[in-house]
Amino acid sequence: MPDTFSQIYIQIVFAVKARNSLIHFSWENELHKYITGFGQNNGQKLLAINGMPDHIHILIGMKPTCCLSDLIRELKKASSTFIKDKNFSPYDFKWQEGYGAFSYSHSSLDQVIAYIMNQKEHHKKKTFKEEYLELIRKFEIECNPINLFEWIE
Repeated sequence: MPDTFSQIYIQIVFAVKARNSLIHFSWENELHKYITGFGQNNGQKLLAINGMPDHIHILIGMKPTCCLSDLIRELKKASSTFIKDKNFSPYDFKWQEGYGAFSYSHSSLDQVIAYIMNQKEHHKKKTFKEEYLELIRKFEIECNPINLFEWIE
């Protein structure tokens, strides 16, 4: 019986509500492990995860049966509950609405993984807003700036 074969690689980017810097370095690895497990338990292959105190990047090998918006909605919900249950943040932790999703070819994976894993160094030179708008331009995504994340200036 024939099977389905695919190569779908998506970089997902989303931010903490109001772009608050609430992801603390002391527990970010636990959050990354939790998100990795969530992805795997939902049939996705997590290839890279990293971020900053106010946002996160995730690269997945996505199954063709996955509905990306459902996956991200449930991931945000589960990970914010995880943060609250672990009492990681003294503040009311929430993810902002919305996300970015950018597709890549197999030949780009090493470069994208290196980019994600180098977030801390990368953001010494570029703000999240600059980074995100650069991705929007690079992928030629038409959008109204008012519909992007809430930026803290």
